[in-house]
Amino acid sequence: MARQARAIQTRESILLAAAAVFDERGYSSATITEILQRAGVTKGALYFHFASKEELALGVVAAQLDVGELPPQRTRLQELVDHGMLFAHQLRHDPLTRAGVGLAMDHRREHGDDPAPFHGTPYQSWIDRIGQVLAEADRHGELLPHVVPDDTAQLLAGAFTGIQGMSQTLCERADLTHRVIVLLQHVLPSIAQPSLLPTLDLGADRAERLLAARVGTAAGTERAGDGRPAAERPGTERPAGAQRPTGEHGIPSPRRTPTAVR
Repeated sequence: MARQARAIQTRESILLAAAAVFDERGYSSATITEILQRAGVTKGALYFHFASKEELALGVVAAQLDVGELPPQRTRLQELVDHGMLFAHQLRHDPLTRAGVGLAMDHRREHGDDPAPFHGTPYQSWIDRIGQVLAEADRHGELLPHVVPDDTAQLLAGAFTGIQGMSQTLCERADLTHRVIVLLQHVLPSIAQPSLLPTLDLGADRAERLLAARVGTAAGTERAGDGRPAAERPGTERPAGAQRPTGEHGIPSPRRTPTAVR
């Protein structure tokens, strides 16, 4: 078990180092030597996990696409908003996400004119993920009759790609969250049932609250030791004055007043 844990840690260290180098230098200019120095591992350790620089780049792309579980929401459209807000947050703070986006835009291999093996992979994954959420929203009656989930997914993925690129160029993505909110405020009224628009939370701190809820849920489960929050264990009383969860699946509703779609 200890050996397996060390192997996992080594792999994560290599991925983070590679992401930082790819983010700073681009795929073509990045070298295995620089990644080794940044990760502080031997060449043998790196090649144990990744057979080539291309495979390492694919590992970075796969890692940045895994955003982890998000708290379930009452509507699928809120989950769509949450994915966009969290992705914007990660682009500002997570080198794996930034590197994955950069690799998606890196059209060429280090040598030759053939497309890079990872080029286009993140785009299609983003489109598929958005399309799945929109299809579920459609089945739940949340979308207007004219909306085609696949077409809307491609529109949103393309628009997000454009605004994040512009934000990166103009201000190193400092205003990306605001730009995503503006995008959603313009798109959502054209696809969502009007009755749902006032319920959608587009607060600027939405991503931070989602991450805090995820950390809090994990901490509560760990304390319980049996898959349940500590406060839900038999014989454990809820502290005086504490509120019971009010959201779907026991997720507490945010205290912040939602920023409704205009």
